[in-house]
Amino acid sequence: MDYGTYRGILTLVILVLFIVIVVWAYSRRSKTRFKDAANAIFEDEKTHKDTISNEEKGSEK
Repeated sequence: MDYGTYRGILTLVILVLFIVIVVWAYSRRSKTRFKDAANAIFEDEKTHKDTISNEEKGSEK
């Protein structure tokens, strides 16, 4: 096997790896996990607002 054959095999392996990653990223099983991760920042913001509201109520007393 020469250098060109190794490069062809490596290109094929990288292409297959790319296709596997794309299929995994767009699969239905991963969708809910990615959706939860994307919305996690908004849940944290709600918790932060609730904490601030509770602190403000405590200081009014």
